[in-house]
Amino acid sequence: MKKIIIVGLAIFITSVNIAFSQNIFKTNDVYIELLGNGVLGSINYERQLSKQPGFGVRFGVGTVYDNPQPTIKEEFLMTYIIGINYLFKLKDGKSFVDAGLGFTITPTELYFLAPGDSRAENFVNFVPSFGYRRHTKNNRMWRISLTPIGVNTGFIPWLGASIGKRF
Repeated sequence: MKKIIIVGLAIFITSVNIAFSQNIFKTNDVYIELLGNGVLGSINYERQLSKQPGFGVRFGVGTVYDNPQPTIKEEFLMTYIIGINYLFKLKDGKSFVDAGLGFTITPTELYFLAPGDSRAENFVNFVPSFGYRRHTKNNRMWRISLTPIGVNTGFIPWLGASIGKRF
C-alpha cells in the first residue's frame, strides 16, 4: 500500500511539473514595423485565432512620405493595415515561417507607387507577405519578411522588419 501511495504521488508531482513547465503560447502581439505593409513604418496589433500557432489577424496604422508632383509640397500620409496570416511552427517551437495576405489603405493613391495624374480616394494596395518570425525570452518577438506591394502594373519588391511584445 505504501508503494502504491509513493508511486501515485510521484506520478502526480511529475505531471504537475510537466504541466506548469510547458510554455503557454501567447496569442497577442504588438509591434512596430519598419517598411513592410505600412509602406514607411507602422504600429500593429496581431491576434492568433487559437491557442496554438496558426491563423491570425492583423490591424495597424502606419505612415508614408509621398511627393505627388515636384510642384506640390511633400506630405506624410496615414496608412491603414488589415491582414491575415498563418504561422508555420518550425522544430524548436520558437521559430516560425510567417505567411500572410493583407491590404494597405491610404487616403489617396501614392505617387511613388503609381506615378500619374489621377489620385483616387481611399486607394487600396494588396500586400502578400512571407517571412521568418522568432519568439524570444521575456515575451519579445522579431520578424523579417518580404512584403511586395501590389500596384496596377504588378508588384513592387518591398521588405519589412518588426520588433515587439507578446502577451
